[in-house]
Amino acid sequence: MEGCGNDYIYISTFDQQIDYLPALAKALSDRHFGIGGDGVIFICPSDKADAQMRMFNEDGSEGMMCGNGIRCVAKFLYDNGIAKKDVLSIETRSGIKEIRLMFDGDEVVGATVDMGKALIAPAEIPVLADGEKVVARKASFGGKEYEITCVGMGNPHCVVFVPDPYAIDLEKIGPIFENDPMFPQRTNTEFIRVIDPTHLDMRVWERGSGETLACGTGACASVVAATLNGYCRKGVPVSVRLRGGELTVVYTDESVRMTGKANTVFEGVVRI
Repeated sequence: MEGCGNDYIYISTFDQQIDYLPALAKALSDRHFGIGGDGVIFICPSDKADAQMRMFNEDGSEGMMCGNGIRCVAKFLYDNGIAKKDVLSIETRSGIKEIRLMFDGDEVVGATVDMGKALIAPAEIPVLADGEKVVARKASFGGKEYEITCVGMGNPHCVVFVPDPYAIDLEKIGPIFENDPMFPQRTNTEFIRVIDPTHLDMRVWERGSGETLACGTGACASVVAATLNGYCRKGVPVSVRLRGGELTVVYTDESVRMTGKANTVFEGVVRI
C-alpha cells in the first residue's frame, strides 16, 4: 500500500504469528532481493484500540509513528472487515491515534489523522539543546551552518528552510543530520521551501530509510516549524507538496491533523 508515495508492505498478524520482525522487515524492504518498500508495517490486535500498528524502517529499526502508514492501516482494517466503521482508533508506539476515513462510494480512498499535540520542548523531541524550544537555532552540520527548528511528532524532526530543497545534496547531508550527536534517537530531516502562507515544498531524509517520496509526520512537523517561524498561521490548512504527492495539515494548540490518500497497490503471499 502507499500513501503519498510512501510505500510500505503491510502484514496482518490477526490470524498468524510472526517472529523476528526487524529482520523480516529488513529482508522484505530490499528493492532488489525482497518485495521492496520504505519498510514493513505489521497490523496487530490491540486491547486498547481497533488495532495496533508496528512500523519498521528499511534498516530494521522500529519507528514510533508513521503518518502515511497509519492511513493505509485504517484502510486495511475497513476493507478487510476488521473494523467496519468511519472513525477508527489505532495504537502506535507514540499513543493511540484517531483516524477518520474518506470514501469514494464504498471505497476508502484516504483519511484524516489526529496526530496528537506537537512537541516543542527539546527533551520531549528529543534533541540535546538548551532553552524551551529550538526555533531558527544556528547549528553546524558537515562543516556548514544551518538554521534548524526541531519538532516532535511521535518521531523527532529537524526542519531546515532553504530556497530550493532540490538543490540540496541529500544523499550527502541527510546521513550527517540523521546521525549527529545532537539527536540521541537520530532524526528525520526536512528541507522546506515556503511558497506562500498555505503552501510548502518539502524534501525529506528519514532516519533508517534515507530519502523517501513522502513523510506524514515530517509534513506535520514542517507546518509546525513554519508556524513557529512566522511563515504560516495556526488553524489554517496548509498544503505540503512532496515528491509523492500532497498532504494537507492543520496545526492548532491542541493537535495536528493530517489528510491524505491511501491506496492498495497489490496483495500477495511471501514464503518466509
